[in-house]
Amino acid sequence: MRNLSVFAALLLLAVTAAADRPAPFHPVTTYSIVAYDSATGQFGAAVQSHWFKVADVIWLEPGVGAVATQSLADFTYGPLGLKMLQMGRTPEQALAGLTEADPQSDVRQVAIIDKTAVAAHTGAKCIPEAGHRTGRHYSVQANLMRNNTVWDAMAAAFENTKGDLADRMMAALEAAQAEGGDIRGKQSASMVVVTGEPTGQVWRDRLVDIRVDDSPEPLKELRRLLDITRAYEYMNKGDEYLAEDDLEQAQQAYQKAAELAPGNLEILFWYAATLVTIDQVEKALPVFKDVFAKDEAWRELVPRLVEVDLLPRDEAIIERIVAQ
Repeated sequence: MRNLSVFAALLLLAVTAAADRPAPFHPVTTYSIVAYDSATGQFGAAVQSHWFKVADVIWLEPGVGAVATQSLADFTYGPLGLKMLQMGRTPEQALAGLTEADPQSDVRQVAIIDKTAVAAHTGAKCIPEAGHRTGRHYSVQANLMRNNTVWDAMAAAFENTKGDLADRMMAALEAAQAEGGDIRGKQSASMVVVTGEPTGQVWRDRLVDIRVDDSPEPLKELRRLLDITRAYEYMNKGDEYLAEDDLEQAQQAYQKAAELAPGNLEILFWYAATLVTIDQVEKALPVFKDVFAKDEAWRELVPRLVEVDLLPRDEAIIERIVAQ
């Protein structure tokens, strides 16, 4: 009974909010995806639009689910939808509660997903072309598209792409754009992936958290940021291996990071420093040379690392590094 009372209170809040203010007019017309990976327990959501800061469209809670609220969007659908899922409501129940409490639901487009189900709504007054498609553990939705084939193209790309959840969602966004995308063009994009089992540590629970608020090519930039995210994941793994004295694994992780983010001086520098700590000085020297040639500040950093034991206190080695 207590849960029912809280649920009723949330619906009353939604109804009151809708009644006490004019219908929100945030024309975040866009295409998006919400998804669940049953193998890892991860939830993900990704979105692109010709609208500034489209990241506001997607809402996720580790171990709970994900919501996308768009078209002439009411952003309260996000936190309220997640709250209802936390209380044990199904996506269908949460969606029904939100739309029934909203007198402007015919201009909303919403998708809600948890571990067991997915529900989606495209209001009759969403700007054409508008529609959605749900599948096993995902929903894709779009409005104000150039073509009415966008959401089917997204679904096909998500279902047929290999890789992790982020890879598959990225493929869905790129497929939408290839199919014509937003009739107005492109401006912003965002992607979030969260853990299936929350740790209580936000920085650990958000595995991917990238956004492009204003760009002529937001999906290309989002793809680049996803590669950078993966590169720094490998950097972190390298640090962990190093702490465990697993020098070979650390070297491999740092090398993989450098491959994912070619030209990133931060990654290249620390990769070279790691090579030195595992007695691979000859391999490290050309990497240092490349970094120093592009930015002298990294050369200045070398002796400072010796002072805090991040590079060996070996004058001959340090001289060779600095001389590169």
